[in-house]
Amino acid sequence: MSTPGTPSVIFDLDGTLVDSEPNYYEAGRRLLAEHGVADFSWEHHTRFIGIGTRETLEVLREEYGIEAPVDELLAGKNRHYLELARASTDVFPEMRKFVERLHTAGVPMAVASGSSRAAIEAVLAGTGLDAFIPTIVSAEEVAQGKPEPDVFVEAARRLGASPADCVVLEDAPPGAAAAHAAGMRCVAVPYVPGTAGDPAFLAAGLLFAGGQSEFTAQAAYDWLVVAERSS
Repeated sequence: MSTPGTPSVIFDLDGTLVDSEPNYYEAGRRLLAEHGVADFSWEHHTRFIGIGTRETLEVLREEYGIEAPVDELLAGKNRHYLELARASTDVFPEMRKFVERLHTAGVPMAVASGSSRAAIEAVLAGTGLDAFIPTIVSAEEVAQGKPEPDVFVEAARRLGASPADCVVLEDAPPGAAAAHAAGMRCVAVPYVPGTAGDPAFLAAGLLFAGGQSEFTAQAAYDWLVVAERSS
């Protein structure tokens, strides 16, 4: 549990800590192909970055006229994703440095993600990040996924932290909007740099407009120290 007034850091997982979007795209492509959709492209996939898996599948089911229920589609996509994630998931190098530095400094951390709990656990275990971030919240465990604030509010509760004392790292506008709605400061690292001008990102406390190519652990940590002093 964190001490009141000290920062806690909550990470989005996919596209923020790890480059899992290619695996999510491939899992979705395989699933849709099983239901007769042969033209699901990366460009189609990017529309849903930052949106929870269930919410994404609800939209795709309607768009493509798929008869299978959402729960069946969700189970199928999670099965494909877990196969891919266990085989290979890359951590963004500067993000790993940032996590390790926060851990050394004793900063409480959590992951709050739209992915299933099984997927989050598989990725964190496979990358070794579970040694640094034991607290996780899946959108499965709350009433509404991003852009609603539920996952971040629950992460703060589990950390024993006030939302005002939490900083969220996010790669997608819906997640940044969820952080703002939760009353938390946000460090924005756009996965798709072309979205850097989104209002949700422009409202962030710190924006790395160039995405992961611009993000550094040092710059993020220095900002966090200043933010702590001014809070």
